Amino acid sequence: MKFLSNRQFHVMKIEEENFAKNFGEKIREIRVKNKLSQEMLANDANIPINQVGRIERAEINTSINTIFKLANALHVSVKDLFDF
Repeated sequence: MKFLSNRQFHVMKIEEENFAKNFGEKIREIRVKNKLSQEMLANDANIPINQVGRIERAEINTSINTIFKLANALHVSVKDLFDF
């Protein structure tokens, strides 16, 4: 079993945080482009409104199911949400 050093763990954590931040920014970018409020997106995706805000602010990692719902509500492919 390979263990990560503290430095490797720190770099990995920063990369994960940057990924979540970029993902959230992409959701917000597409939402705004489509002239949707967070509430409208939440309703269309059938998820809680506070979850949209938390995803956009990179406060949480979301599930594959939620990503699928967001893509459908934004009328884009799942792949488009990761184009950053």
